[in-house]
Formats: sequence, structure tokens, C-alpha cells
Amino acid sequence: MPSDSTSLLRRGLLVLLLIGAVGLVGELVLLEHYEDQAQLIPFGLLVATMVVTGWHWWAYDRRTLRVFQAVMLLLIIAGPVGIYLHISGNYEMEREFDPSLLGLDLWLEVIRGEAPSLAPGTLVQFGLLGLLYAYRHPLLSSTDTTR
Repeated sequence: MPSDSTSLLRRGLLVLLLIGAVGLVGELVLLEHYEDQAQLIPFGLLVATMVVTGWHWWAYDRRTLRVFQAVMLLLIIAGPVGIYLHISGNYEMEREFDPSLLGLDLWLEVIRGEAPSLAPGTLVQFGLLGLLYAYRHPLLSSTDTTR
């Protein structure tokens, strides 16, 4: 049976995850991050994160926790994919804008390009935060349903 402090910390992690997901959806809307289908991936994953987190909060069973873990893994996978897409898009744009750029000068422009190169890493952070919540969770090791 988990201690009250462990339960409180777990709930706090879920609240932080929800706040972050809601905030990032808002930021993506403000940035108009929906020009093509690939840009909709973070929206879908963040909405899935919010829905599954809420579902797990209220249903609180092993099944919802396993689905939650799966969504967290998808976030962790999507982060590097997004970083790649941002960097490759910036690379193409910089090569088109100034074909004479080479080497370090080119890569500095790519990293500082229109699409923030490391921003999709936020998805990885959210996924890790969720997996931290699920780490050694009592629902995975016993029939205990104490929050």
C-alpha cells in the first residue's frame, strides 16, 4: 500500500502533465501548427494524453494505466520524429534561401530556423513525466487500488 506522500506525488505528476498538455495545445494553436497532416500529430497525441489521463484519474485501474503508458511511449517516440521534421524543414528552407551556405554556417541557420528545432522534445518530457508516474505503480504489482 503506497504512502500518502507517494499518492500525492503521483497525483501531482498527473496534474503537471495535464497542465503541460493543455498549455502546449494552446501554443500550437497560436503558432498555427496545423498547415499539413504531420503537424497534426502532436495535437492528436496531446489530446490523447489529456483524455487517457482523465480516464485513468477517474477509472483508476490496471487497464487505464496500461493505455496511459502506451500513450506516454508514443509521446517519447514522436519527440525525436518531430525534431527530425523541424530540422529537415529548416534545412530545406535554408538551402533554398541561400544555396551558398555550407558547413557550420548552414547548420547554425538550420538550428535557429523558422521551426524551433528542439521544441518537439517537449513531447519526450511529457512522456517521461507520465512514465515516472507509472513507475512501480501499485496497480501493476498488486490488487491494491489505493491512489
